[in-house]
Amino acid sequence: MAMHRPSSVLPLLSSLLPGLLLIAGCADAGAPNPTGTAMRWTPPAIASDQYESSPTFSPDGRELYFMRSDRQFGNWRILHSRCGRDGWSTPQTPSFAAASGADADPFLSADGRRLYFVSTRHDPAGEDLDIYYVERGADGAWGTAQRLPEPVNSKASELLPRATADGRLYFGSSRAGGHGKNDLYLATPQADGGWRAHNLGAPLSTAADEYEADIARDGRSLVAVIDRGDRSHLYRFERGEDGWRESGRIAARGDVFQVGPLLSPRGDRLLFAQADGERSGELFLIDLVARPDPSWPPRCPPAQATR
Repeated sequence: MAMHRPSSVLPLLSSLLPGLLLIAGCADAGAPNPTGTAMRWTPPAIASDQYESSPTFSPDGRELYFMRSDRQFGNWRILHSRCGRDGWSTPQTPSFAAASGADADPFLSADGRRLYFVSTRHDPAGEDLDIYYVERGADGAWGTAQRLPEPVNSKASELLPRATADGRLYFGSSRAGGHGKNDLYLATPQADGGWRAHNLGAPLSTAADEYEADIARDGRSLVAVIDRGDRSHLYRFERGEDGWRESGRIAARGDVFQVGPLLSPRGDRLLFAQADGERSGELFLIDLVARPDPSWPPRCPPAQATR
């Protein structure tokens, strides 16, 4: 997703394009990879000559929402695919898509009833990204998109909302009062229906540019997208008794940027997007432990039971 202040998002992202045109390999969607090796995961029905990123799955693994942009990493939109007997369906535009403006960074809640995303639909200039959500009705259809209030949103851009099971929301923002270009924030819903938001502080927010993060379900590990002056890359953090501590950089390409991290439920595998030659940008999978759960990302069509 976007990685700079709203007024400079598109020019700066476009300037990164020459570094995108690089070739990578392909991975079996379920088989564990050599630890520390990122392999292309994007299913054939999802892959295109454009840029796919920021995936999210329904709890049953049968729905996939993701962001697609053009080769210049602009014109962001959210697409939806369903898992059927023949694999993932051709991606379609969801019902809540903006009539005008950009939509990006979808994320389904743990129960699959709410989907968060960012959008510029409220801004005629198409520069201010705010966090919205839609809720699924009893009939399975999505309702009307609702824009979250301040202090979740601000006059600056918000990026990559990630909801925890208890309703808190991690996100990036370039709002005033931070430590750098963008920082990482946590918003907590209040009993009166309002929200409280605070900067996560060092080492998650520093003078560098931290603008996206996903946290494991147990709350003990986190992967952040950070630009420390050499493009945006993925960094791991672990939470101990004394707070967060950085534990190293994810072994992805050093000469292109990475975006849209999604941790597996166990925090042992990671999906993210990076450049992939003529395909522009694709989803890549990396194992974070020696023996991860191979059932994630969800297989489609599901693996057949053996007798």
